[in-house]
Amino acid sequence: MVVDPENGRVPVRPEAEAKKDAALTHLTDSWENFTPWERCITRGVPAGIFPGFYGAGYQIIQSPGVVVIVYEMIHEARIIPLDSRPHIHPNIRHWNGDSRGRWEGNTLVVDVTNYNNKSSIATNLASQGMRGIGQSERLHVVERFTVVDANTINYEATIDDPETYTRPWKVAMPINRDSSYRMFEYACHEGNYGLTNTLKGARAEERGAAEPEQRR
Repeated sequence: MVVDPENGRVPVRPEAEAKKDAALTHLTDSWENFTPWERCITRGVPAGIFPGFYGAGYQIIQSPGVVVIVYEMIHEARIIPLDSRPHIHPNIRHWNGDSRGRWEGNTLVVDVTNYNNKSSIATNLASQGMRGIGQSERLHVVERFTVVDANTINYEATIDDPETYTRPWKVAMPINRDSSYRMFEYACHEGNYGLTNTLKGARAEERGAAEPEQRR
């Protein structure tokens, strides 16, 4: 999905790569080393649009002055005002940033700022090597939803974060209507035994390793 740079490689800074690798190496040391998706918080923006292994449906709803994107995975509803209101105060930081939209012909342009530094640009396993690459408060995303026909939207996202990447980069993909698709409840926290049990198992291993030392 990476169309810029032309080689399809995300221009990640070495220090951002090292931070991600350290978190994965010490994954079970703390819940903070898991991605927000694994913690049932969010898949992020723009990551929520990127295809996942399952639950990858979303519904786009347009009403006067606002567009809402409902994501099946993590059951989020993202509200995008279209009334030219300014972004929120720079001191206010969100997991998914602050979205403001405008129409340019048949293209909805969404400017996203005011991110916090706690999330990831790509969260689940489908994003492979990008999974867990963090974001800084300087992250700035511009999305473009271009209506091609009644069943197709071309989606583009330009991602700029000078603390994480050496240059801005862009992804592009089609969004296709599927009238037969039905979105289901994504009850993440109610069934998130994997995260809890992973941490419990790591603590049990640590206790087991400490017992021989204590007997000496």
